[in-house]
Formats: sequence, C-alpha cells, structure tokens
Amino acid sequence: TAFIDEIHPSLNFVVVVTAFSACLLTLLVVLFAFSTPQSRKRPVFRLNVIAILMATVLSVLNGVTSGGSILDPFHAIPESVYVATIFFATFPPLFYDSILLTRLLALYPIGITPSLQLLKVFAFPMCIKCGRLVALSLYLRQFVRSTYSLQSLVQHAEATWFRNPYITAEWTMQILDNMFKLCKCLFASKMLPAFQGIPHRHHIAANTVTERIRQIFFIAAANFVFPLILNIAQLICITTSRSYAVGTMFLLSNGYVSVIGVLCATIWA
Repeated sequence: TAFIDEIHPSLNFVVVVTAFSACLLTLLVVLFAFSTPQSRKRPVFRLNVIAILMATVLSVLNGVTSGGSILDPFHAIPESVYVATIFFATFPPLFYDSILLTRLLALYPIGITPSLQLLKVFAFPMCIKCGRLVALSLYLRQFVRSTYSLQSLVQHAEATWFRNPYITAEWTMQILDNMFKLCKCLFASKMLPAFQGIPHRHHIAANTVTERIRQIFFIAAANFVFPLILNIAQLICITTSRSYAVGTMFLLSNGYVSVIGVLCATIWA
C-alpha cells in the first residue's frame, strides 16, 4: 500500500502527459500536412513548431522522472534531469504567452503605428514578462540548491512547493498577463472600424473583412480563457495545499493547453 501511495502521483503525471503528448504530435503532423511552403516561412509557424517541440521535450523528461520512479524506484535519477524537468515545466509557458502577442501586431502593425502607441500597448506585457523571467530564474536557482540535500522527486517538489514566493509571484503575473491579452482581444474585436463612407461596390467586401478580423480576435480571446482558469487553479493549490501533486498536474496541463491554444489562435484562427 505504501508503494502504491508513493507512485500514485507519478502514475497520474505519466497518464496525463502521455495523453497530451499524443494530441500535440497529432497536431504537429496536421500542421505540416495542411500548411503550404509559403506559410511555413512565416515566423509564427516556426514559433508554433518550436512550442510543440518544447512540450515534447517536457513529455520525455516527465517520462524519465515519473516513469523511473515507478519502474525503478531504488535507482537515483541524476540531478540534472530533475533540473531540466523543472525548467521545461516552468519556463516554456512564458514563451507560449509571448507568441500570442503576435495577434496584437495584427491590430498595431509596427510599420505604421506610432511609437508612443506601441509603447502604451506593449509596455505592460513586456514588463510582466520580464518580471516572470526573473521570478522563474530565482525559483530555478532555489531548486538547484535543494538538490544537494534531497534524494527523491517527491522531496524536491515538497521542499520548494508550498507558498513558494517566486512561483506564487510568477503565477500571479501570469494571470495578469493573460487577463491583459484577453481584454485587449475583446476590446479590439469591439473597436474595429465599420468602414463607413466607402463606395457601395466595396461595402460587402469591407464588411466581410471586418467580420473576419473580429472573429479572429474572438478566437484569440477564447484561447486565453482556459489557461487563465488553470492559472487561478494553480495559484489556489500552491497557497492552500502542501501536496504538490494536484498543483503540478494543473501546471503540466496548463502548459499543454497553452500550446494548443497558441496554435489555434495564431495559425488556424
């Protein structure tokens, strides 16, 4: 019974990560199958491929750490593997969220938007992302220091989990980041011009373009909702529960959901 209780969190991680990984690999195949040579040259396409590959690396590392604790619990996993797993579980969401900023560039093109306007739009999310990067770096440093005295993944997680100030701060800033982008997309969809005063022969085409752009921003906004909900769940878990298992499950799920959301919001929107 004690052994089952010990491996239960790791088994849950393996099952959930395997399901998400299968979904992402399928999306990667579909992404290449339905793309054109021209679309593959776009930066947003390459960024999405990198995001999927980063999530795949996390899946492999999770298989090594969680799978190893199930199949060979008496064999010590190298500290570098633990550190790499934490890195790919916490840092890539910052990259995923940055990809979604490309949606705002559709409304505020760099070439024609005044510099002051760009500063007003992008200053807040960029400052938030810098703060998140600092908080994550401090947490990773704390985690690396803990590896010298702890032996198992459970001990590593529990020692740096409950009410950790760095992770709590990072997830709080992530909530603010997602709320900002959600509000921006909703605001953009409402403030699109009505194309008044244009010739009648172009009126239908103009309205079609407007409606299409509005739908794109609605889709982009919808893809912020689920990561935002999972962010809030993560924050509740880390501040109320000493068990790392549930919160880590939300963290892993949020990472994969973010990748899928980014793909839908930037490529297929």
